[in-house]
Amino acid sequence: MAISASGRDARLQEVSRSVGYRALFDERYIGGVTSSFIYVLSLRCADAPGIVKATAEGIGRVEGNILESDQFSDPITGTFCLRTRFSSPRSATDEILKSIADEVHSFDPEIELRPEVELRRVVIMVSTADHCLVDLLSRKKQSDLAVEVVAVVSNHETCREVTESFGINFHHVAVTDGNTSDIETRLLEIVETHDVDFVVLARYMQILSSATCSTLAGRVINIHHSFLPSFKGARPYHQAYERGVKIIGASAHFVTTELDEGPIIDQDVTRVSHARRPEDLVSLGRNLERTVLSHAVALVAEDRVVMIGRRTVVFDQ
Repeated sequence: MAISASGRDARLQEVSRSVGYRALFDERYIGGVTSSFIYVLSLRCADAPGIVKATAEGIGRVEGNILESDQFSDPITGTFCLRTRFSSPRSATDEILKSIADEVHSFDPEIELRPEVELRRVVIMVSTADHCLVDLLSRKKQSDLAVEVVAVVSNHETCREVTESFGINFHHVAVTDGNTSDIETRLLEIVETHDVDFVVLARYMQILSSATCSTLAGRVINIHHSFLPSFKGARPYHQAYERGVKIIGASAHFVTTELDEGPIIDQDVTRVSHARRPEDLVSLGRNLERTVLSHAVALVAEDRVVMIGRRTVVFDQ
């Protein structure tokens, strides 16, 4: 059984004072009683009878009150996935996790427990196009995105000014002759040093090496300006124009060693006509890219996405 809990319990009070997305005490869901902490539990294992019952009993042992629960049994792989949001007067994450793990250990699950106030820590990578970056930083500033942006890393200086205007550290590492080793080394240093949960490629126009993809497996989100699996690789809007498509789309997916083949998190489309030029499709696509990427980041940050092989289970709101 693989279990993990936040190792940052000591930071909870400090974080709760500094972020606006979630209050440490949530009166909306617990009837005004401000003595309960909110937790998010994620569980995955082989499907079997009794998993939900055992999980609920473990939560009950710590005086937990389930506020939201989603589950799915994948008929192809036989994998059971569960996401539960609950309140408890207990503040020790390890204690709560142990209570639940004791009840479900016979199912040999993978379990993670996170205090909801503890935001996922993110690094954003960008090249020269700033529309996705600005959208993410704006949503974070308005407390509409439950992440803590640790840094922005880029192979160009173009986005430094806008990044620093949001009070975010900007790291520029030039890429010469297609050699991305220096910038990827810097990225991995930041991920390790700052305990980063995942990386967002916000129109970062370099291909990550296989080694970096493997090191960060399941932790890198990319926005592809096409409705995958169609029109992979470069200039997808121009490819779409040449094929005379009637819809264009954008896809957010996890990055793997296979280009644009990673599990898809979110997608959206808009209709276009024969009269649209390639530059029109690019402009329309920017709006799709913004919304699809921000939605995907929100889903991952709130522990709503589970990878099962080449597919994802998404517990959307």
